[in-house]
Amino acid sequence: MNTTAPTADTPAWWTRAVVYQVYPRSFADSNGDGIGDLGGIRSKLDHLAELGVDVIWLSPIYRSPQADNGYDISDYEDIDPLFGTLAEFDQLLAEVHERGMKLVMDLVVNHTSDEHPWFVESRSSRDNPKRDWYIWRDPLDAHEPNGWTSAFSGPAWHLDTTTGQYYLHLFAAKQPDLNWQNPEVRAAVFAMMNRWLDRGVDGFRMDVINFIAKTEAELVGESVRPSMGAQIHEYLQEMHREVFAGRDAELITVGEMPGVTVEDAALFTGAERKELDMVFQFEHVGLDHSDTGKFDNLPFDLVALKTSLARWQTGLASSGWNSLYFGNHDQPRSVSRFGDDGRYRYESATLLATILHLHRGTPYIYQGDEIGMTNAGFTAIEQYKDIESVNHYSEAITAGADPATVLVQMAFRSRDNARTPVQWTPDPGAGFTSTEPWIEVNGNAAALNVQTDRAAGERSIFDFYRRLIALRHELPVVSLGEFALLEPEHPALYAFTRTHDDDRLLVVGNWSGERLRLPEGLTDDAGTRLIGNYPEWHEAVLEPWEVRVYTRAQGAGV
Repeated sequence: MNTTAPTADTPAWWTRAVVYQVYPRSFADSNGDGIGDLGGIRSKLDHLAELGVDVIWLSPIYRSPQADNGYDISDYEDIDPLFGTLAEFDQLLAEVHERGMKLVMDLVVNHTSDEHPWFVESRSSRDNPKRDWYIWRDPLDAHEPNGWTSAFSGPAWHLDTTTGQYYLHLFAAKQPDLNWQNPEVRAAVFAMMNRWLDRGVDGFRMDVINFIAKTEAELVGESVRPSMGAQIHEYLQEMHREVFAGRDAELITVGEMPGVTVEDAALFTGAERKELDMVFQFEHVGLDHSDTGKFDNLPFDLVALKTSLARWQTGLASSGWNSLYFGNHDQPRSVSRFGDDGRYRYESATLLATILHLHRGTPYIYQGDEIGMTNAGFTAIEQYKDIESVNHYSEAITAGADPATVLVQMAFRSRDNARTPVQWTPDPGAGFTSTEPWIEVNGNAAALNVQTDRAAGERSIFDFYRRLIALRHELPVVSLGEFALLEPEHPALYAFTRTHDDDRLLVVGNWSGERLRLPEGLTDDAGTRLIGNYPEWHEAVLEPWEVRVYTRAQGAGV
């Protein structure tokens, strides 16, 4: 892999890379305790190498009370015993590198656990040296300092009886927000990041990193939700100077940034600004949320999705870079959400993969998507483990909602849909574990699993992903080509071109379960079919969930 410093003639290595996200507790269990671990990840590295991915991103494996499955960190520099030890991590890192892949850690520094030593000191007294490492405020008229709400239900402020002040937690009460205005906090975080990079880690995915900059005027007042403070750019530029400068050509940095606009992202990812390589934006995965919240499901709207993704493609075409994803540990399974997870599971899973991977940006594969894993199908609240889902159910029922209705909403939307164990084999425990897993295995595991999919020949979703990844590695038009959306108002057709020098790709996909006649002339002069998910095809018609990629470049189709 070329990791020389990027220039106009030598694009950054990550422009042709594909990232695979591992949610460790649900990936593979090597010690029989029902929880995925580092040994389990090591045992599946050949699976990832054969898939062809370039980077493995690990969700948090640090020491944690696990109030939010590891996103509440009590020690940034040790591995939680649930997952293994630092020595096992070093072994994993070495084996990843031996296979020519890179490893990225999850960086969670908007907040810590309330059991982190920093917070234990901070809450001990108002004059403790670390008091200002977190955000403390006096009550306002005997109530919370402002009207901010937590992402996990309820107020974003918790009254600490030890000192009589509230601390801010934009997430769970056990996740107090760090005060990034304090230079000591920034220095401590940067030192920790440097130690991980010195250990050999290849970069960071930065959890809600835009939240580290709060607008000071809003911290006491009537505002309902925080907005991103202008100092975010200063913080990220300082992070680059103190952590990444001099070795950033070898690394990858991606910032998860809820609420950012295309214009924001162009600033964050402009190479000359020295902030981030790319951002995760949420616009396209929020289109089916209503104004009342994510659990109020709206019908899927392909035109809205195309419009959103095309705006980001255009907005970051000349400056900046896109990260491409449909699913991750916080989203429902993409084939259940956007496709057909029944009759046309293979076809819709491969269509989704093709549309995503043929856009301009760095694609992210969430574990299990490479075999078309589906939503969990839970029907009882006792099956859910996610703090967001459990809190939502309790709050909704208390407010008078019908329990059956709430469970239907959660069955589609809950984050637990993405967190059921990866289905490796048709055996009991799905090859994930030899004992009872921490969360139930999806009931379809006996038929839907890696072993079965990889034996499916031309209907193997894994093999289709492998071929898509190879195209990105081999063809500059896939990694660098200019994007142009076609037929923007068509309710079922997703069509676009990619152009680079003399090469051109045409992508046409039928995002529906009905046959679709292509607009006249669309595939005239299209060239050779490069890849598609039906073994036979009719030039003028797309079958249900059919996708094709045509090329004018030299070379055989696959």
